[in-house]
Amino acid sequence: MLRSVPCARASIQRDFSVTVIGPLDQGIAPRVNALPSLRQLRYLVAVADRLNFRAAAEACFVTQSTLSAGIKDLEGLLGVALLERDKRRVRLTPAGEAVVAKARALVAQAQDLVATARGAAEPFAGPFWLGIIPTIAPFLLPVLAPKLRGRYPRLKLYLREDLTERLLDRLRAGELDAALIALPYATGELAVRELFRDEFWFVAREDDPLAREKAVAVERLAPRDIVLLEEGHCLRDHAIVACGARGPGEGPAVEATSLATLVQMVEGGLGVTLLPEMTLKAGLLNGTALVARPFASRVPARSIALVSRPAGARRRDVGLLGELIVEYAAPKLKAGIASIRRRKVA
Repeated sequence: MLRSVPCARASIQRDFSVTVIGPLDQGIAPRVNALPSLRQLRYLVAVADRLNFRAAAEACFVTQSTLSAGIKDLEGLLGVALLERDKRRVRLTPAGEAVVAKARALVAQAQDLVATARGAAEPFAGPFWLGIIPTIAPFLLPVLAPKLRGRYPRLKLYLREDLTERLLDRLRAGELDAALIALPYATGELAVRELFRDEFWFVAREDDPLAREKAVAVERLAPRDIVLLEEGHCLRDHAIVACGARGPGEGPAVEATSLATLVQMVEGGLGVTLLPEMTLKAGLLNGTALVARPFASRVPARSIALVSRPAGARRRDVGLLGELIVEYAAPKLKAGIASIRRRKVA
């Protein structure tokens, strides 16, 4: 199951009229001693994330008029305009930007409170929201999910597949309990547990000169020949770190939107690429004419890591998840790769 936002539970199919939210009348003053509700704060965050009232209402499973009224009440309570809207777009006011930042934190803390209460009795009971990047999800989940279900039958695992930057934003906002990402990547204040090393392999067509070698020296790769994932994928950045960036005047890089497309582009003769070991073990190259070769020295690699909020309520569950991955998933994803390396290098 893929998660969208904390308040998302269904979609609204009908069209509703919109109440325009604009600057408050100068004569309206904040209501003394009144506090915003979590519902109002969720409405505001949903609009800030989408800058679209209709999409925000659908995400929160309310009508547009209900959402608009909730935000208008919040503005009246605070005595300040949070949103500006014309016929073409919605934007946050400076005060709105400041309030949204605080609202995200408050909603996240409220969700942690609920998670603490639900998880006090037993580990991994109830919902757990896990983010995972696209270059890990299809290879790790088939191994991990059955083990989680077998060991924790009361767990309800919700998955969100997305790029690293967006997953970390959702994690900080309390929309995720943890995220599986690849390092190196700047994680800031978040707690990081490195799980296992995932080495890269050289992948090319059989007629490529380097593919005829038993092992490839990374220094021999020409950056202009490497097919990359598009901007935003950390795997792209890892490949650039390993092989270097394209030089000026070498033309635009060949980029793919997914690993499957990347493999097809290499098979079509557009270049060579680097793929992580776990993708090879999962059979990503099955049915293709491509070959994989290990690197001879200075082997580039990424580190699979589990990231969470340092003070999150699910710290115990995050720790158990990390142990499960190291115990069961990592060995299966690595099994067979070492023997392939020995056979090809020998």
